[in-house]
Amino acid sequence: MPAVKYNEGVGRRKVATARVRIYEGDGDFVVNDVLVSKYFHSIPNAVALYNKPFELTGTKGKFAVTARVSGSGIRSQLDALVHGIARALVAKNLEFRIFLKEAGLLTRDDRMKETRKIGMGGKARRKRQSPKR
Repeated sequence: MPAVKYNEGVGRRKVATARVRIYEGDGDFVVNDVLVSKYFHSIPNAVALYNKPFELTGTKGKFAVTARVSGSGIRSQLDALVHGIARALVAKNLEFRIFLKEAGLLTRDDRMKETRKIGMGGKARRKRQSPKR
């Protein structure tokens, strides 16, 4: 049996990680064994976001996509998915890099949750209330 050819990209955002594989030919867009439209149903304009890398490169409908996402929240998982798709497209064709870089899809968003500090009332920047008397 011949091996199926695919290109892989790993995308990250906050604690979320997405391992994305793109296959030649039309097919389903599946995230964690669920159709992408069902997985990200709670996010408005999610369709436009995860299709953006394909629209910028003119490859919409030319690839089947499977992805494994984990960690963080649903919105960060979507951002990690878009990052992973962009990286997989660049692995497929280096000419796509110009369009995706210009749109900012290849840049890893490095903003993370600020860590909690000792003696701060349980939050990163919150101060304990001082006694009035």
